[in-house]
Amino acid sequence: MNSSPGTDLRKAIQAESPLQLVGVTNPYHGVMAKSAGFIALYLSGSGVATASYGLPDLGMTTLDNVLEDVRRVVTAVDLPLLVDVDTGWGGAFMIARTMKEMARAGAAGVHIEDQVQDKRCGHRPGKQIVSTLEMQDRLKAAADAKEYQDFVLMARTDAIASEGVDAAVERAVAYVESGADMLFAEAVTELTDYKKFRDATGVPVLANLTEFGQTQAFTLDQLASVDVDIALYPLTAFRAANKAAENVFRILRTEGTQSEIIGELQTRDELYAYIGYQAYESKLDQLFSTDSDS
Repeated sequence: MNSSPGTDLRKAIQAESPLQLVGVTNPYHGVMAKSAGFIALYLSGSGVATASYGLPDLGMTTLDNVLEDVRRVVTAVDLPLLVDVDTGWGGAFMIARTMKEMARAGAAGVHIEDQVQDKRCGHRPGKQIVSTLEMQDRLKAAADAKEYQDFVLMARTDAIASEGVDAAVERAVAYVESGADMLFAEAVTELTDYKKFRDATGVPVLANLTEFGQTQAFTLDQLASVDVDIALYPLTAFRAANKAAENVFRILRTEGTQSEIIGELQTRDELYAYIGYQAYESKLDQLFSTDSDS
């Protein structure tokens, strides 16, 4: 296979089972994730809305908003990136544009869901689902618009909450027939349900392990036992960073100094190490040396 982000994501799924797919909300966290040993990254639509725009995950961000964060992440770190594109932001032509622009921006693949355009967070009540036929049309438009064959098209189904697992599995089969390469079963509550999707479709299945939702924090061994291919942690690092920031703001405001939390902060040297600061500074010294003998 020729090298491409999509090919790299497919290779990562083969190399690690289940593949740990970690969500990042900025390029620096992407660099940190790679340093920790992760071999693939994820960009959450909720993460873009909340971290980049201070908005809830209610379909309030656009294709261009998400593309901006995609470009930032893939420029900073050379790992394949799976991107949440919600419902594709429109009809067939808009979905096609989404596919092409995501590939051109450097994403390895996307997942598109079967909620209505006015979507909600996948672990919140009140979700509304389009018909199977309408979702198949979305996927056909997306598959037809691939920039290259290995670009990953993942279908996400939110149907479990409203239609039950068996109906969601039926949808999944139809989605694969319409061009989906992989499957994202949202808000699964029983571990064994993942195997139903895997057995019925025969394609890689993703488990969304987002915290404080409908799905338990299943272990990798548990997921492997039901043939899950990808274990997704979409906003775990973001939640941790937010809690730390909340504590810092409280301490600064109440104590008037950061002295009691200095030991909890990333040092300047630690920050610089991840981005190779010293190498950049050395390059400056080389380019703009004032040594009269040079």
